[in-house]
Amino acid sequence: MPVLARLLAEARAKARPLVMGVLNVTPDSFSDGGRFLRPAAAIEHGRRLVAEGADIVDVGAESTRPYGGAVPVTLAEERERLAKILPAVIDLGVPVSIDTLKAPIAAWALEAGAAIVNDVWGLQGDRDMARIVAEHRAPVVIMHNREKADPSIDIIADVTEFFTRSLEIAAQAAIALDRIVLDPGIGFGKTAEQSLTCIARLDAWRGFNLPLLVGASRKRFIDSIVRSEPMERLGGSLAAHIIAVENGAAIIRVHDVAPTIQALAVTGALRRAR
Repeated sequence: MPVLARLLAEARAKARPLVMGVLNVTPDSFSDGGRFLRPAAAIEHGRRLVAEGADIVDVGAESTRPYGGAVPVTLAEERERLAKILPAVIDLGVPVSIDTLKAPIAAWALEAGAAIVNDVWGLQGDRDMARIVAEHRAPVVIMHNREKADPSIDIIADVTEFFTRSLEIAAQAAIALDRIVLDPGIGFGKTAEQSLTCIARLDAWRGFNLPLLVGASRKRFIDSIVRSEPMERLGGSLAAHIIAVENGAAIIRVHDVAPTIQALAVTGALRRAR
């Protein structure tokens, strides 16, 4: 069974969404930049994510934070960071997704044993990304993105148009629909209000009949509601993800795996108790 289909089947058996744990091997990610740059620290954090119940570990070696200030990383540097930790994280026994903007890095990671490509430009950045995904028959997360936020646009329509273009690219590359996940890209090229709208109206994209991923963990829109630093946004992250799941999210991408799984379990128990 293909890896994405197997994961989704396992999630249905658990009666909860898939939980993707975040492992940033970067000095400048918005919430935990530098904490896991050392290989030993990164591997240990990956081990912790798996122990806490992560179904997928999402590894990135270049910050894609949407608020500016991230330093571009050369292909060689990104690969060097990953080479020190990726094999050990893959050996932890859960599928690993590679969070990268660069098709050569995606290809290298897939050849090293990564199972999924997480592309924050939804196959519309690096022109070779769709080909690499297709050649490796890998699942891909197609995330909506914009160069900058525009408060005047209809964000639901914009995301829908973006997904449609990305799916056309995927079809041209012969990427099977059962290997595609859609992500509205919370915080990326969006105002705080637009990010909230994407979560609240997630069911607007159910018509694509594809799994939906939401990554609201520690995002800045939470600060627009309750002033807080990234590491102080666990409560807001849990609230956003619970609503996202109620609105159809099949996968949630989080920094805090254990509290998220606990929140999902309690929410499920309360729902059943009705």
